[in-house]
Amino acid sequence: MAQPTAQNLTIRNVLLAGILLMLAGDFLFALNDAMGKWLVASFSVGQVVLIRSIGAFFVLGPMIARQGTAKLFRMERLELQVLRVVMTTLDTALFYAAVVYLPLADVMSFYMAGPIYVAALSHLLLGEKVGWRRWMAILVGFCGVLIMLEPSSAAFSLSSTFALAGSISFAFAIILNRRLRGTSDTSLVTWQTIGTLLVGGFLTIGNWQTPSSLDFGAMLLLGIVSCGAHLMITRALKLAPASTLAPLHYSLLLWAVIFGLAFFGDMPGPRILIGSGIIVLAGLFIFHRQKVVDTVPPENVPKGVN
Repeated sequence: MAQPTAQNLTIRNVLLAGILLMLAGDFLFALNDAMGKWLVASFSVGQVVLIRSIGAFFVLGPMIARQGTAKLFRMERLELQVLRVVMTTLDTALFYAAVVYLPLADVMSFYMAGPIYVAALSHLLLGEKVGWRRWMAILVGFCGVLIMLEPSSAAFSLSSTFALAGSISFAFAIILNRRLRGTSDTSLVTWQTIGTLLVGGFLTIGNWQTPSSLDFGAMLLLGIVSCGAHLMITRALKLAPASTLAPLHYSLLLWAVIFGLAFFGDMPGPRILIGSGIIVLAGLFIFHRQKVVDTVPPENVPKGVN
């Protein structure tokens, strides 16, 4: 009897470690987003993305050295790798463009719909079976997005469009992650970081503002925090089932509200609260149904090091 008990205790400890890593990674991502919003208030999106990408290499450098640079160029499905870099770069740039004018919680609410888009795209792009119950949840989730977007001539804004487009790019990136499971995390994160580095450098041309030592350090720290969060969540997914961890993704919205209120004095309005509530409920139902039918897709995780 002692051996099964010890084995069960080990399994529970591993599961708990995965849950704690997921929660810690989500917290770091929310912190990264709040820092990014603070920085894009003073510097261009391109400049923040550029220096942020450089900062990520403080974490990626030792990982690349351990893996070997030759492995970076041995990639499966080159066309999908390039498309993934494009999607993750769009995700990052559009997110920071949106938070320039929108409260952090508002932008994050749009990103909460990412797993709902993933469920729809999985059927269209991966041929995964999606039952009628999940299709109904997907449609309900889209209604939540429309409530937040409020597509009227009086309320529709370019920033909301950036947030919506960024969340769709995020969903495409998740789908591509699933198609590229044979590529190491180090290679995937390195190439997407190179992509944002190049785009950030291009956007900075003619739009450079010399930062103070504090601001430059904060932008470097932005990359370190984001990369650390991505690694935590990647490890969490190896320790605990995705069906257990995926609902914890919504803790990002709670942190976004807290950080937005604490640092920027932003409180989401009724429209955002109602729309995000609908999206969260629809997403949780989709996760539940995926667990029931045993077709839980991996990597339903928050934004990576984009």
